[in-house]
Amino acid sequence: MATIYYDKDADLSRLAGRKIAVLGYGSQGHAHSLNLRDNGMDVRVGLYEGSPSWAKAEAEGLRVVPTAQACAEADIIMLLAPDTAQPRIYKESIEPHLTPGKTLMFGHGFNIRFGQIVPPDFVDVSMVAPKAPGHRVRELFVEGVGTPGLVAVHQDASGHAWADALAYAKGIGCTRAGAIVTTFKEETETDLFGEQAVLCGGVSALVKAGFETLVAAGYQPEVAYFECMHELKLIVDLMYQGGLNYMRYSVSDTAEHGDYHAGDRIITEETRATMRKLLADIQSGAYAEEWIEENAKGRPNFNARRAAERQHPIEQIGRELRRMMPWLNPKEV
Repeated sequence: MATIYYDKDADLSRLAGRKIAVLGYGSQGHAHSLNLRDNGMDVRVGLYEGSPSWAKAEAEGLRVVPTAQACAEADIIMLLAPDTAQPRIYKESIEPHLTPGKTLMFGHGFNIRFGQIVPPDFVDVSMVAPKAPGHRVRELFVEGVGTPGLVAVHQDASGHAWADALAYAKGIGCTRAGAIVTTFKEETETDLFGEQAVLCGGVSALVKAGFETLVAAGYQPEVAYFECMHELKLIVDLMYQGGLNYMRYSVSDTAEHGDYHAGDRIITEETRATMRKLLADIQSGAYAEEWIEENAKGRPNFNARRAAERQHPIEQIGRELRRMMPWLNPKEV
């Protein structure tokens, strides 16, 4: 059984009087900064000069300074920039300002797990990773509840890295819902696998394949869109609330029978073998090496695939349909 800590297990006063730098003001960065600030912490946001997020953070009443200055000031540094930017930020702005007694924190374990960042042994290295997009972390915090999170310690130089990590988790609201103890290795490998096999890669490919199958058979693309993408949210919301059984309880008997009739024919042994290969490549570091090399080359394959995916027919028809449903608060990229 996993070890889970809650508000009663964390002492927020451990952060009192300590300067916290949150590097990055994207999805997670804005939530961490604002939640910590609302809990009375001494927060500064570290950004590069000219960042478009600078004015956004200042508009929220946060103090914003250049990244290196934030790191020089801070006792606790939370690095929430994109994974691919973190090694450069670490070398240029963090490492020169790491001194004994400081804490370096992460919201994802990628660069520690795969050795792209190797902190000195005299600092604490820990992780607090909310299991939700940053906007949801902020929304739930404001509502007085919280988002579950993962907490890990990679290096405990001070002897109180765990207590400080739990205090930080409480500061952003994670211990309201539960902070699950993990390791950098486990968090990184399961996160990458979940993204690739299920949450992003698996779901995206399944949605497109279903849409393409119906359209190729002569059905209207608008109807195919609703059946294969739009209604997915309704099903996922039911799973989110009560798991697979609650979803099956809530849909029609015909839909439930369809689940049992077709699920194992879609997810075949070949599919499971591919999942095992994906996991093996993540565990061995082969995937990380490929992604790091792709970034070093300027992302030619990634950018080409991104451009092609944006032109997929399901995106074209979906954009037009969502424009007709303003209550969805539709977004366009």
